Amino acid sequence: MLSRVANNLIWLDRYMERGNGILSLLKVNFYANQDSPELFSWTPIINNFTTSENKFYTEDPIECIDFMVLNPSNANSILNIVTKARENARSVQEHISRELWLCINNYYLYLTNNDLSRRLREEDPVQFLEDLRKFHLIYYGTSDITQERGAAYNFMNVGKFLERVIQISDFTALKLIEIGKTSDNLEKSFYWKNLLLSVGGYQLYLKTHKSTFNEDHIISMVFQDKLFPRSVYYCVNKLSRHINQLIESNELEKNSLEFLLGKLESTIKYTTIESINAQGLHNYIEGIKDDIRNISANINSVYFSKAN
Repeated sequence: MLSRVANNLIWLDRYMERGNGILSLLKVNFYANQDSPELFSWTPIINNFTTSENKFYTEDPIECIDFMVLNPSNANSILNIVTKARENARSVQEHISRELWLCINNYYLYLTNNDLSRRLREEDPVQFLEDLRKFHLIYYGTSDITQERGAAYNFMNVGKFLERVIQISDFTALKLIEIGKTSDNLEKSFYWKNLLLSVGGYQLYLKTHKSTFNEDHIISMVFQDKLFPRSVYYCVNKLSRHINQLIESNELEKNSLEFLLGKLESTIKYTTIESINAQGLHNYIEGIKDDIRNISANINSVYFSKAN
C-alpha cells in the first residue's frame, strides 16, 4: 500500500476519534458548568484545543460551543476536523467501503448547513451536541460492519487508538491541573466524576465501585482496565494487535515497533498504583505520551518517509 494512502487512512480515523472526544468533553462540561461555573470553566478546554496563534476566550457556553464546533478559524473545530476527515476519505475511496464514505460525506453536509449556527443558539445545546455525536457513533458502527478486515482496516484502527490514548491522557492531565488547585475533597470528587463522564467510564465505574469516588480506583480503571474500551491499556493492546497484523502482512517494517509497543504495554500493565502515586500521576501520563509519540514517529520514519 502506498505510504500516502496509509497515512490518509490513519488520519481519517484520528480526526473522527478526535471529534468524538471533543464533543463528549463539551457536553459533559456544559452540564457541569451549569451547576458549578466556578469549578468548570470553559477556558481550559479552549486552550487545550487551540494554538498560541489562535487564542480565543469566552466563558459563555454557547459562544464556546460555537467556536469549538463551527468556527472555521479554529483548526480543531468539528467543522475543520470533519472536513479534513472527508478529504482523507475521498482520497482513499477505493480502500474504504462506499457506506463509510457516504457516512462521512453526510456528516460534512450536515455541518455545512447554514442553519446549524441558528439551531445552536435557539435550541437545546446538549441535544445539538448529541445530534453531532450520533454521526460519530454511526461512523464507528458503519466501519465495523462494512469495512474489509485488510490493511486499510488495520491502518484506520492504528489512527483511532493512537488518538484515543492521547485524548485520555490529555483529558486526565486537564483534570489534574484543576484537582491540584483545591484541597476540598468534595470538589476533587466532582473533577474525577467529570473525567469519568468525559471518557465514557462513569456508568461502568458505578457498577464496579458503587458511588464512592476513590482516586486509586479511577486511575486504575482509566489507565489499566483490560475490558474498558477507553482505558489506556485496552487501547495500547488494540494498537499493538493492529500494528502486528500490518507487520505480519508486510505492510509495515518491523524495526523497533514491537519493542516500543511491548515496553509501553508492560509499563501500563505492571505499574502498581503505589508506584504511580510515588512518581506522580502527571509524570506517569507524560511518560505514556512520550512513548506514544515515539511509536507514532517510528511509523512515520519507517514507512511514510518512503517514496510514494
